[in-house]
This record gives sequence, C-alpha cells and structure tokens, in this order.
Amino acid sequence: MIRVAVVDDQPLLASSFAAFLERQPDMTVAGMAGDGAQALELCRRTEVDVVLMDLRMPVLDGIEATRALSARGERPRVLVLTTFEVDEFVVAAARAGARGYLLKDAEPAELLSAVRAVHDGRAVLGGTGPSELLRAHLESGRATAPAPGGGALEHLSDREAEVLAEIASGATNAEIATRLHIAETTVKTHVGNLLTKLDCRDRVALVVLAHAVAR
Repeated sequence: MIRVAVVDDQPLLASSFAAFLERQPDMTVAGMAGDGAQALELCRRTEVDVVLMDLRMPVLDGIEATRALSARGERPRVLVLTTFEVDEFVVAAARAGARGYLLKDAEPAELLSAVRAVHDGRAVLGGTGPSELLRAHLESGRATAPAPGGGALEHLSDREAEVLAEIASGATNAEIATRLHIAETTVKTHVGNLLTKLDCRDRVALVVLAHAVAR
C-alpha cells in the first residue's frame, strides 16, 4: 500500500483528495495536515511514502516543509499540488527536493498516476512540456533564472544550454549523448555543472526551472 499524506490549508479540498485516494486499492491515507509544521509532525510519528504538498500555507509553508522532509532521506517523497502551472514557489519547492508538481485541477487519473510515479521514484511534471519554449528563450538570449537563488541561464555555455533543453524534454543521459553526438560521461559532467550553476538539487529541479523560465 502507498501511504499518502495530504497537506493543504483548505480543509474541504484536503478532505476531497483524501477521500478519493482512500478509495484506491493500492493507497491509504496516512493523515492530513493544514500547514507545513503539522506535516512534519505527521511524518515524524507516522510512516508516509508520498506527501501531497500545498505550497502557500500558514505557520510553515510547503517549501520549507519540503526541504525538511527531503533532508530526512528517501521517504517521504513530496509531490507539490499547485494552482499555477509553474511559478517561483514551484521552482523553490523543486530545489528543496520535491519530486515534481501537479495542478490541483488535474484529472483524477492523472493524480493517481502521479502518486504512483513519485512512490516509484520517478519525477512528475504537470502541465505542458517546456523544451521548445526553452529553446526559443535560449536562442533569443532573454532567459534568466527566476528567484529565489541560482545563477542566470544566460551564464551557461552553449553546450550546457543544449543539455538543459534536452533534460527539459525528458531525455536520459544516454539519449542526450546520442542526440548531441558527445560521450555520456561528458553529458554527466554538463549535468553536474548545471546543478551547481543553477543551484538545483536534481534533474526534477532543472526541468521545473527550465519550465518556469520558458513561460
């Protein structure tokens, strides 16, 4: 069973999500919380696999709660629920360790798929793909990284920008190596440089950042 915690400061919305998840044969709701502080306490005393995390909440917001949970290890994994497709809060959550994001008005089947994917260690990115928009911005020289933190995309080398665009499209290191006609070890080096330059925790954060810049 996938143990899910629902964290949202809107009780009716949280209850609706919880009731829906509880009806699934492979899921159980481990608990609900109305802010980030309650979420941390819930995950301290209860085993949780996946946290559905709202971002804008009182007491402790979803970003700081995500950062604290991510520091504990592989579990629980955080899936951000957001009203907006991508904004600076989503980027910050990805940098804090969220495994992806999903729009609150997503289809029920998409929500279930996202929970299962995050539970299995895969990234989830709601909304439209950023790759073509990102390429256009990089080519125009207008792209800069949004706050908070991180260096500007305009400071990337041409090759790093190409690798970032491929990552944003969902390509693996092996696929990037083939498409760009470079060694896979070289791709890994570029990915490491991107993580450092853009102050990103992992590939999920890179994709979310690329998506935000492209909008």
